[in-house]
Amino acid sequence: MIQRIQTLYLLVATILMAMTLFFPIAEYHIAGVDFELTAFSLSGADVSESTIFMGIIMVLAILVPLVTIFLFKNRTLQIRLCAVEAVLLLGSLVFIGLYYWLTNRLFEGLEIAHKQFGWAAIMPVLALILDLMAARA
Repeated sequence: MIQRIQTLYLLVATILMAMTLFFPIAEYHIAGVDFELTAFSLSGADVSESTIFMGIIMVLAILVPLVTIFLFKNRTLQIRLCAVEAVLLLGSLVFIGLYYWLTNRLFEGLEIAHKQFGWAAIMPVLALILDLMAARA
């Protein structure tokens, strides 16, 4: 099971997506208050906005490769689950982009002084590459 290269790719993709759950995806400085976008919330000093749908997709993007690893005897099912994982990862990237660029509407009337991606925002991209490599291996 662990000797196959696609198992290693899927394991690393799972670890990367798990890291995305615990680290900030984006950081904002709005009207003197620092905000962080994480998998389940966009929160600052006194304000918290739920991003539960993005969090659910990311949790599913962690669980699918774990299940796929243990289906090593059925390669066609593994390839199909890798395709499902790719869709989940693309969905998480869409959510990250939506929350990042739509904060202007969320904080309408306030000036956004600083806005940047956190290093956890790149993890779904790396996991997508590893997932595609696992499907090909």
